[in-house]
Amino acid sequence: MRAVWDTAPCTVDAVHQIVSRNRKLKETTTRTLLRRLEHKGYLTHESDGRAYVYRAVEPARSLAARAVRQIIDRFCRGSVEELVSGMVEAKVFSKSDMDRLEKFVRNRRPGGK
Repeated sequence: MRAVWDTAPCTVDAVHQIVSRNRKLKETTTRTLLRRLEHKGYLTHESDGRAYVYRAVEPARSLAARAVRQIIDRFCRGSVEELVSGMVEAKVFSKSDMDRLEKFVRNRRPGGK
């Protein structure tokens, strides 16, 4: 997905060139992965001659938010607080991460404080 988000619109060949830098995959495997991602609703394609040109259905941040919502619902009984407090206790966030998140949340609150 990252390759598609970073280079969209992109062909199978373009994605394969990016992905094969870190993984030993055949081009047919890349094609299969893109087809499966499309079948699951993450990608869409248009034909350009014989080549398929892929695009992500939604931006990375939006998809990540949906995935986190599923994690909250499945593992944290729907509680955002339980997820975040668990991440803080597991030291997932650095102090600077927490400072940035705090600032981000404060700026989005009504009244800004």
